[in-house]
Amino acid sequence: MSTTEARRAVEAVWRMESARIVGALARYTGDFALAEDLAQEALAEALVSWSVDGIPNRPTAWLLTVGRRRAIDAFRRRSARDERYAVLARDLEEATPGADVLFDPDAVDDDVLALMFIACHPVLSKESRLALTLRVVGGLTTDEIAKALLVPVPTVQARITRAKKTLAAERIPFAVPDAAERPERLGSVLQVLYLVFTEGSYASGGDAWMRSELASEALRLARVLVHLQPDPEVFGLLALMELTAARFPARLDASGDPVLLEDQDRGLWDRAAIRRGRAALARAASPGGGLRAYGLQASIAECHAVAASVGETDWQRIVILYEALGRLTPSPIIELNRAVAVAMASGPAEGLAVIDAIVERGELADSHQLPAVRGELLLRLGRRDEARAALTEALELCTNAAERAVLELKLIN
Repeated sequence: MSTTEARRAVEAVWRMESARIVGALARYTGDFALAEDLAQEALAEALVSWSVDGIPNRPTAWLLTVGRRRAIDAFRRRSARDERYAVLARDLEEATPGADVLFDPDAVDDDVLALMFIACHPVLSKESRLALTLRVVGGLTTDEIAKALLVPVPTVQARITRAKKTLAAERIPFAVPDAAERPERLGSVLQVLYLVFTEGSYASGGDAWMRSELASEALRLARVLVHLQPDPEVFGLLALMELTAARFPARLDASGDPVLLEDQDRGLWDRAAIRRGRAALARAASPGGGLRAYGLQASIAECHAVAASVGETDWQRIVILYEALGRLTPSPIIELNRAVAVAMASGPAEGLAVIDAIVERGELADSHQLPAVRGELLLRLGRRDEARAALTEALELCTNAAERAVLELKLIN
């Protein structure tokens, strides 16, 4: 087997099994940072070994076995100064040969869940949580993470290193949090997955209108999470992702240029994803508490998914849902989206009034989205000079090349 073929095989196994591998090693060693390092060392060894000997019959078990051996070596080196490591090394040596001691089928689910909670621990910054989750749970390389988040590779490496040092310094145990701690920690996990998906759906910078591979990774992790932790809000987030991703096939034309919602061919929408999203949404209501934030957003996405056209969309319901969402999680972005819904339900003048209130409060001053929406509503009202000024402001603030092209087209027209 060539080195290139071996690399592809290693990358494929890592992408599919990274969380299980790191989780199993972390469970056994009790050291998350060490487990990630051991997994990387096993990958490096696989690149050499598999190109010579071929892909083993059980590649995941092979990587775990190598990781286990490297753990023994590490504990031996440390045993002189720490008796605890000597005991661990002896336990590892006495364990059944192979990876079975690490790859306990009954513990796999808990391993992955614990890994998610650790990677998204509140002691870490939002940026570190994003990088660490994509690295150890999603299995992305530092190069892929850097491209996804539009930051230099050294920045990603520094964030991951800093995150692991913080977790070690805080002595965060590798374990699923107690039931009392889980709601707060689960919120952090969901926030990271939501941010990753949103960046994939609507790229904040770069040349692409969207990064579907990044959104797909967040969706994959949400599907894993909902099986491990079937909480109503997890179902809400999964529903939102499925219903939003259902529109992806129609969001770009044959040339890769953006297609706005009103111009999309709804026959291209993924009906299976819509069915999955609606099924998840049906389970998103908490007992006696109704829908929470992600569930409300999923309900808005459902209104779009079931409508035959923009004109036939239930905009009044969307306005009500945004009002409920705004009461639950106040945000100028939510208010901006409500303004769009108000404009569709009651006319552009009503929507512009909501927009102008946001401007008066000085919110979203650095966002291109506010002047972009304002410019669109002014165009619909025939106030072309004001619309041109607003769209020009949006163009100056926008950092995404594809979205800039859309704004430029509106200015020309």
